[in-house]
Amino acid sequence: MPTRPPNSPVKSAEPRPENIFLFIPNLIGYSRILLAGASLYYMSYHPHYCTILYSFSCLLDALDGYAARKFSQSTKFGAVLDMVTDRCTTSCLLCFLSSAYPKWAILFQGLISLDLASHYMHMYASLDRGAGSHKKVEKKRSRVLNLYYSNNKILFVFCAANELFFLAMYLLSFPQFSSEIHSWPWIVAIATFPICAAKQWINVVQMVKAAVSLAEGDVEQRRKSS
Repeated sequence: MPTRPPNSPVKSAEPRPENIFLFIPNLIGYSRILLAGASLYYMSYHPHYCTILYSFSCLLDALDGYAARKFSQSTKFGAVLDMVTDRCTTSCLLCFLSSAYPKWAILFQGLISLDLASHYMHMYASLDRGAGSHKKVEKKRSRVLNLYYSNNKILFVFCAANELFFLAMYLLSFPQFSSEIHSWPWIVAIATFPICAAKQWINVVQMVKAAVSLAEGDVEQRRKSS
């Protein structure tokens, strides 16, 4: 039977690769999807359940980012999961608002398109520039986006107010909430509307800056190939 020479080094076992899918912030992201899915189930006939579930899903959006920083588990998969979940949940709510307020359907459809186009183009432009994250925007490219993405408090306020306005409009589509002008959904809608409107303006800025960035990349690539 062959034996190991006495002075030969012992081979250490290779460390097992990390399972990115089981990182804590990603587990929180999965729970957000489940909560959002449950809220959609109740959306058409039980506004209380829907609002509670949707709100918890949105609140966990802040928690997964905190967990990623605390446990050093920030990943590209987690960033994409977070953004896709945000876009899908907001789009589903806006789809409902389009049917609940048919006269304003074109506006809600436009907001869905703006949200999806803006974030997709921004993500693609960030990858094209070689940025490690879509939240890393230099001041020279856009002071507005730099402030928006670099300050977690500002980002939270804008995102929270945006969702609160749409949730308030959702509740106001039910007679039990829209009958009184001083009901709390009316108050929330009035209070959050200016920030929600500003959020849409930021989406426009984000889309325009992404388009400029992609065009500059195209010019640079054509110059190198010529």
